[in-house]
Amino acid sequence: MRILLSPSETKSVGGSDTPLELGALSLPTLTETRRTVADALVALCTEDPDGARACLGLSDRLTGEIALNAQLWTSPTAPALTRYTGVLYDALDQASIIGAARSRAQSRLWIGSALFGLVAADDPIPHYRLSAGSRLPALGTLRALWKPALTAATSLWSDDLVVDLRSGGYHHLGPIAGAVTVDVVTEYPDGTRKVVSHFSKHHKGLLARTLATSRAEMRDIPSLLRVARRAGHIVERTSENVLTMVTTP
Repeated sequence: MRILLSPSETKSVGGSDTPLELGALSLPTLTETRRTVADALVALCTEDPDGARACLGLSDRLTGEIALNAQLWTSPTAPALTRYTGVLYDALDQASIIGAARSRAQSRLWIGSALFGLVAADDPIPHYRLSAGSRLPALGTLRALWKPALTAATSLWSDDLVVDLRSGGYHHLGPIAGAVTVDVVTEYPDGTRKVVSHFSKHHKGLLARTLATSRAEMRDIPSLLRVARRAGHIVERTSENVLTMVTTP
């Protein structure tokens, strides 16, 4: 089973003194694309900080991210699961996952990235700033660059149950055929439902924690639903590969 998460704009700083080594990351067929994007990002932030600020959509408060991007190749690294922060990762609460449950989570969780494509939970990565909607002048759209690379890299996952919890921008970087997607809605007392936006991240984080740490072997959607429902989540199968997670106000 593989559970795909969106990254976060906010990230922790620091980590091990060991610098980024692309060859050490999972999915080695992505190495050259990763290098292309990383080199373009470092060059932009080193040579044209003002241009980088515009391309990355940074406010005055966040201009320090440009210097961190410029230092990408020498910055400290940390496991991806501890690097990303924010609403989804607060709900996932990786720090409280220990022992055998943590081993299961590390083997199941993957995180989408505009810089790295996809990384496994324990892949060592530096702090960086680059979102799926960014356009690096030297490369054009990241979607055009990543889609063929990710499609090829994940083609070997065809026999696995893949739960794609990535948001739209990261999903479109590399859609995975046959993956299960999850919509999050709020159901009101009168029975009406509305799509959840910001809090979708929170609920997806809770669901990801349940699935990632479960002792059950989930090989199909019915087994996934059993695990989710036993944990108290209200999840419906609304089409062949689409689930709806129902929350209350």
